[in-house]
Parts: sequence; C-alpha cells; structure tokens
Amino acid sequence: MLIVLRNSWALLLGITLLMLGNGIQGTLLGVRGEIEGFSTGAMSVVMSSYFAGFLLGSQLVPTMIRRVGHVRVFAALGSLASAGLVLYPAIVDPIAWTGLRLLLGFCFCGVYIVAESWLNNTTTNETRGRALSLYLIAQMVGIVAAQALFALGDAAEYELFIIVSVLVSLAFAPILLSATPVPPFETAKAMSFRTLYHTSPLGFVGIFLLGAVFSAVFGMAGVYGALERLTAPQIALFVSAIYAGGLVLQYPIGWLSDRMDRRRLVIVLSFIGLAACALGFAGLGGFVGILVAGALVGGMANPLYGLLLAYTNDYLTTDDMAAASAQLLFVNGVGAIGGPLITGWLMGFVGPGGFWLFIGAQMALLAGYALWRMTRRKSTVVDEAAAFVPVAGGAVTPVTMTTVVDEWEEQIAADRENAA
Repeated sequence: MLIVLRNSWALLLGITLLMLGNGIQGTLLGVRGEIEGFSTGAMSVVMSSYFAGFLLGSQLVPTMIRRVGHVRVFAALGSLASAGLVLYPAIVDPIAWTGLRLLLGFCFCGVYIVAESWLNNTTTNETRGRALSLYLIAQMVGIVAAQALFALGDAAEYELFIIVSVLVSLAFAPILLSATPVPPFETAKAMSFRTLYHTSPLGFVGIFLLGAVFSAVFGMAGVYGALERLTAPQIALFVSAIYAGGLVLQYPIGWLSDRMDRRRLVIVLSFIGLAACALGFAGLGGFVGILVAGALVGGMANPLYGLLLAYTNDYLTTDDMAAASAQLLFVNGVGAIGGPLITGWLMGFVGPGGFWLFIGAQMALLAGYALWRMTRRKSTVVDEAAAFVPVAGGAVTPVTMTTVVDEWEEQIAADRENAA
C-alpha cells in the first residue's frame, strides 16, 4: 500500500480535489434550484443531463485522446468544467443549467478517463488491486468532505460556486506536474446487446436498474433534502451518509460474494435496500431515520454494482470480459439518464417521498428478477467464480472497467496457477 501511495499520491490528491468539487456541485444545485423556484420537473431534467453528458463522454473522449493526446484533452476539458461551474449563478435558467450540466458531465467523464489512465500507468500487476481500492477511497473521501464544505456555505450566494471552480482548477496541478507518459489509449470492442443479455440476463437487467438508482440517489438527493425543508448541514449529513454507507459496506459484502451464490446475495441486498426506502418514505425516526435509510441505500447500491459485474463474468471467458464490461457500462449509462427524470416526476406527484418510492421500486424489481432467474439457471460453483472487485457505481469510466478487467484476469490466472 505504501508503494502505491508513494508512486500515485499526486494523482490520488488530484482525484480527491476533483471529487471534492464535483461532490459540492450536485448537492448545491439541488438546493439552489429550490431557492430559485425551479419546479421539481425542471430540476430532474437538469440533474439527468449530467448523466447524459457522462455517457456521451465515455463514448467520445477515447477518440479525442487518440487524436490529440491525453494532456490536451485533460487541459481542454478541465478548463471547460471550471468555467462552466461559475456560470450557474450568473445564468439562473433551467435550460441554461441543463446545458451546463450536460457539458460538465462530458468534461468530468473525460477528466476521470485521463486521470485514471495515468494512475494505471503508475501501477504494476502486483499493485493494481491496491491502487483501485485507494482510488475508490479517494473518491469517497472527496465526496464526503464536499458535504462538510457545502454545509459551511450559503447556497443562495456565489461563494460556493466559486470555491467549486477553484477546487476543480487546483486538482489539475498535481496530476499534470506528476503524470508520467501513458501508453496508447485502447478500448475494447463491445459485444452485441443480444449476446450480452443471453450470457447474463441478471447482470444486464441489474446493471440497467442500478444505473437508474445511482442517478436518482446522487442526482436528486439535494433536491429531496430541499423539498423536505432540511437545513444545509442536514442535507450535507444525508448525502454524506449515502456515500459513507457505500464505502464501509463494499468490502464485507465483497467478501460474502466470493463465498456464496451471488444471486442470493443480490436478493438479500435488494430487500435491505427496499426496507431502507420504506423507512425513508414513512419518515420513521425523523432525521435520524432519514440518515439510516440513506446509509443503507448507499451501502446496498454500491456493492451491488461490483457484485453484478462479478456475476456476469462468472459466465464469460477472460477474452470476453473487456467487451462485456464496456457494453455493461453503456447499459448502466442509459439507465442513469432516466433515473432523475422519473424520480422528479414522482416527487412532483407524491411529494418528497417520491425519492424513496422510485429507488425502492428499482430494488424490488431487481430482487424479483433475481428470484425469477434462480428458477432458470443453476448456481455457479463458488470456487470457479470470478472474484469481487470494488467499484464505485455512478462514476465508472472505460478506464475503470479496463482496470477491473485486468484485476479479474490476474486473479483468475493466479487461481489457475495455485490449482495447478
């Protein structure tokens, strides 16, 4: 771990600063939109556009990198993101905010792709898994710290938007000054949707449903808090609880997933997530109940992403893992676009509780589909299953998926060697 920190500390610092800025942005816009009198439907479109931009970036940025190189793409997208962040309070209009969120989703996706490429280049086969874990921790630390910073400011003023822009700008310095040359950027050729679905129907459908969950949770949490009339510190605590739950429960759930039928674990986690949504919808326990519900939803949703990826790979050869992962990334992005839109509609129809209603519905669908799939296919032998690798759902890029696939291939090769 110390070797990884010594080689990659500047990159991890840059990622933390990026997540610090991006983490404030999502919460800040949800609260500021309520202050400006934007309707819930308008805010759902604004929040959804970020995920549309992120999906677009995952498809186009690799081509940009191959044409002009990592450094130029990184500098250009970083400058656009920093400029876009300070325009929110200057152009208070839902249409303008939708365009800015689309731009920022595209830019942040590209920035993550370049930063992750450099991070991968500083690791070896022996340290890749630890680097991926540290990267996940850096992401979560940045987002949780962002909520503390948000709570100290005033969403009705300009200062927080300026701070976000400054943080994003500062994030580029350690990355650019320490980055080493990277190899040519390569992406896997994706397999067809039909092939992917027939290979793992549960993985395909589950990843799609989780895309909607992630975008609803991370895109509409601030809007929900504002509609519930929570104070700024309370909203910050609520969002922090969601991310903290995802960080804390990744590894114990990953440990379980390598030792039991993954479909059973998917069902259990989905029902726990559904129960948490019921708790939040009912409002039991007041604000403490909301915090518990948020932590459990985040704690179930994030591990479910890595769990479904590992389950899909149980039915793939190592040669097909990269292609399947690239297509699953696209499926997840398509699901993410609709999450805030439907959540916003429900919140406008039934009130703030629509936030929990939508997420609970996705969890129920996932549990029901997993139960049905258990009647259609036998369980994978645990000893032959692909190992669980922690992944932060909601901000996964093609480079992240490449790293995960490389880690799977190394683990599979090591298991075969031990068996021999």
